[in-house]
Parts: sequence; structure tokens; C-alpha cells
Amino acid sequence: GGFQMVSLLKLAEITEEGVTFENPFREDGKEGKKDVFADGDDGDNGIATTTTTTTTTSRKRPSSNESTDASKSQRMLLRPEDSIYHQNNIGSDIIMALDDVVSSVSDDNTRFRIATYRTLRWLDRCFSAHRRPHDQNLFPIVQGGLDTSPGGLRDVCLAGFRLRDDLAPGYAIGGLAGGESKDQFWRVVDHCCRALPDAKPRYLMGVGYPLDLVVCTALGVDMYDCVYPTRTARFGVALVDGEAPGTLRLKGHDCADDYRAIAEGCECMACGGGYTRARLHAMLKNDSPLAVSLVTHHNLAYMMSLNRKMRDAIKEDAYPDFARRFVRDQYRGKENGGQDVPSWVNDALRAAGIP
Repeated sequence: GGFQMVSLLKLAEITEEGVTFENPFREDGKEGKKDVFADGDDGDNGIATTTTTTTTTSRKRPSSNESTDASKSQRMLLRPEDSIYHQNNIGSDIIMALDDVVSSVSDDNTRFRIATYRTLRWLDRCFSAHRRPHDQNLFPIVQGGLDTSPGGLRDVCLAGFRLRDDLAPGYAIGGLAGGESKDQFWRVVDHCCRALPDAKPRYLMGVGYPLDLVVCTALGVDMYDCVYPTRTARFGVALVDGEAPGTLRLKGHDCADDYRAIAEGCECMACGGGYTRARLHAMLKNDSPLAVSLVTHHNLAYMMSLNRKMRDAIKEDAYPDFARRFVRDQYRGKENGGQDVPSWVNDALRAAGIP
């Protein structure tokens, strides 16, 4: 999706037609050149591919005797139509519109404005290209940077979505978790949730810290995705209840002689399988792939358990108590030997009606 325009920006160029990515691999092992931009035409597989050299542009696919040159200079044009084509073929229940994403820490206001309006134009192209609206849900993605001022860029995008609401079964909030402050982060989430319809799911993209989930669920978010639980597991860090930051560093010396499970009562493959902290410590120190898999499974089980608890609290009309208890467990206060609750957490919960 559009996020790859940020993560692969050094290999991409964005125009109204779409995003052109250059082949990052060259036969000589160096990065491909970036001084040529080529247009492309449709291929039978639903994606536009092109080959270029530093002096010419070709609209044909490389033949076998051209493969060496092509490996050095191949370009791939990803248009909104191409993105939807492939997502239709994959068949996922929820698919995403291709949006124009700008890093949240950018100070280029002109670029943010261009991206916001382009996101709306690309959304129309995505809806037009969507071949499976009966069994796949195409979510628009709210963009607009950190501008939550009245009539600002987030409002522009949200207003455009309201005009297309009959085509959208749900909405995503994008352009966050990219280095902005937590105060800026929660205010954008709150602003978008207040403007999006209550009867449709709200999906906050790229957010996965447990505390963020608890706070943003209070603000009105329903769905999340993030690499955090699995990525942090690769470094031997397990997610646990308790004092912030809610992690257990299994490679740390304290775990070397700790024969408890990662978390009591957890039924993951690590805890339920009899792997103690000490055993996982030793395995991680010896670069065991199995240990990484076990911690990964634990972290996913932790996140699923947290989501079940949040869902149950909502069903029981007890979410404010759940949120306060979760925050209190993480932040005991300096007078109790812990940390004080961050001001952004207090501000966000108050905005959600949880004093």
C-alpha cells in the first residue's frame, strides 16, 4: 500500500499516475540508478512494468537476451488500479486503497496538501477498479498529516470520504506512528474518530504498542496492525503485564536463573510448553531460531489476549475501569517506586471521557 512510498522512498518516484519503484538489485551489486523515470503501460498481470536505461526509455518487456540490462534498470509502476487488482486476486476480507503517504515528521506543507487531494482522487480510481465489492471490503485511508485545525487537511480528507460513504464499508486512519510526538499522535486519532461514522469499523494503521491500543480504543478505534509484537520478539523481548514498558528482556542477566514461565497462566507455545525464562535465555544467547519463534508466539498470544480483554470490557460496558486499571498497572507513580502516568495518556483518556 501507500506506506511503502515512505519505507521505499529512495527507490520510488510518485506522480499522479502512480508510484514507480526501481529495481533495487543490479548485477554489479550496486543500487540502481535514480536519474531516469519511465512511464509504463498495462501488462496482462495487472501491473505496469517498464525497462529503462540511462539514455533511453522502452515500453516493452525485456526479452531473454536483454535480461542483463533489465536487471540493472527495471522499473515497476504501481497504480491504484494495480493495487486493487492484486488485492482482489489475493482475496483478503479487507483491502486498502492506495494512498499517497507523507512522513508525519515532514515539514513540507505543500507536499502534505498534494498528497491529501491525491489520496481522494486515487480513492475514486480504487473504487472504480474494485471487482469484488460483494465479498471484499475496500477501506479508504484518512491522510492529511498532523493538521487537525478546523478545515485543515485531515478535515479535507474526511469531508471527501463523507461524500463517498456509500462505497466505504469501513475506514482506516493512516500517516501516523512515524516519529511524531505522542501528543500529536493521539490528537489526530481523536479528531478522525470523532468525524468517522460510528457504525463502521475504524482501523488505525501501524499502531501496536499495548498502551497505544488501550488508549486509542478508548478514543474509538476498532482495529490495528503492527510489526511490533513479532519484531521485538526477534530481539528476545517478551510482552508482559505490569510496569511500563510492559516488556521482559529474556537475554538479560536476570533471566539466566529464572525458572518461571514468561507469564503465569499464558497458554502460548513457550509458556504452555514448559519453556522457562532461563531456558529461553540460554537458547537466545545461542541464537536459536526456535527461541525466536517461541517468543514470537508468546507475543502474539499476549496481543490476542489483550484484545479479548478490551472487547469483553466494551461488551460489559466496563471499558473505563479496564483502561484505568491497565494504566495504573503500568504506571504506579514515583511515590510507589514506579513511573508517573505520561501527560499524553491522561489527556487522551480525558478526551475519551475517562478521567
